[in-house]
Amino acid sequence: MSLGDDAVRRLRASAHPARLRIMSLLTGAELSAAEVARELDLTQANASYHLRQLADCGLIEVAGTEKVRGGVAKRYRYVLDCNAPREGRAARPTAAQATEEFPMIVAAISSELQRRSHHYRPSAANDIPNDFTDLETWIEPEVWAEVVELVQRASSLAHRNARPPRTEGAIPVSFVASLFRMRMAEGGES
Repeated sequence: MSLGDDAVRRLRASAHPARLRIMSLLTGAELSAAEVARELDLTQANASYHLRQLADCGLIEVAGTEKVRGGVAKRYRYVLDCNAPREGRAARPTAAQATEEFPMIVAAISSELQRRSHHYRPSAANDIPNDFTDLETWIEPEVWAEVVELVQRASSLAHRNARPPRTEGAIPVSFVASLFRMRMAEGGES
C-alpha cells in the first residue's frame, strides 16, 4: 500500500457521520468505547468498531488504558494535528485521490450538520444564527491564503479549548468550515 493509499484510507475513515461525532467528542475528552457509546447513543460494539477504524488511520490515538471488570479498556483521544506531516504518518492524498474522495466527506459533513441543526436552540428571543456565511466568488490568491490561515487558526483555537461534554461553564457549539478552490466552468482554467 502506497503512502497515498494510506491518506485515502484516512479520508474514507473520516467520511462517516458517526466518526465525525466521535472525533469531535474525543477533542475535549479522553474516553473509552463504552463512554463514547453512552454519549453518542451507539452500541458499544459499534463505537468500538468506529474507534478502531479511526485509530488504524491515525485520526485518533490510544491515550491510555484502564482496568474494567477484569479486562482492560482503551481510552482514546483525537489527534489535533492529524494532518500535520509526522514520522510514521500517512502522506496527504494526491490531488486525484482527494478529488475522488471529497464528495464522500462532504456528504458525511452535510449529514452531521443536518443532525446538529436540530439541536439549535436560541438562548434569547433575538439569538439567531448570525455566524453563518456562504460564498462562491473569485478572489486574489494572497487573499485566499489569508482566509485559509485565519480559518485554520480559528479551528485550532476551538479544538485546543474543547472540553468534555457537560463541563460546567462550557456551552455546546458547532463549528463547520469547508474551504476549497473550485475549477472554472468548461473552457476555462483555475
